[in-house]
Amino acid sequence: MNSLDTIIFGNGCFWCTEAIFQDLRGVESVESGYSGGHVENPSYEQVCSKTTGHAEVVKITYDPSVISRDQILDIFFVTHDPTTLNRQGNDVGPQYRSAIFYKNEEEKAAAEAAKIKAGPLYDNPIVTEVSPLINYYPAEGYHQNYFNQHGNQPYCAFVIRPKVAKFRKQYLDMLKK
Repeated sequence: MNSLDTIIFGNGCFWCTEAIFQDLRGVESVESGYSGGHVENPSYEQVCSKTTGHAEVVKITYDPSVISRDQILDIFFVTHDPTTLNRQGNDVGPQYRSAIFYKNEEEKAAAEAAKIKAGPLYDNPIVTEVSPLINYYPAEGYHQNYFNQHGNQPYCAFVIRPKVAKFRKQYLDMLKK
């Protein structure tokens, strides 16, 4: 078996991000969580209070022989608006910031390169934070696989479903069969 790698980033509500990346061939798992803050083992309520410093993130475990880190980063930059500070659509607050948390200098360089590559796609400057991974805490169980389990919930139906549909159409050749 090939060795797996992980990448952790935030690009708005983790329910949306999780739903998109779960569809990709080569992605073994996607876990919603929290990263980048100063509170240990935060709860969702604490993170929503905007006082923990944490972002809603996903931890993606993937097979680099099937999907590359660069491909994942390219998808990261086109599936959210990396030009809005602490906001994605109606989700507002530092927990919804665009952020990539790197484990080593190689990941940092890849994140910075992807950020530069994505720049021409947007009219405004990209504000994605590229920071060292200092912590990661899995979100509560009820946040995991949320869209697949609650697809008819209003937020899922009206916010996530259209985003996922657009993604699936654009990346059809990269989806799990």
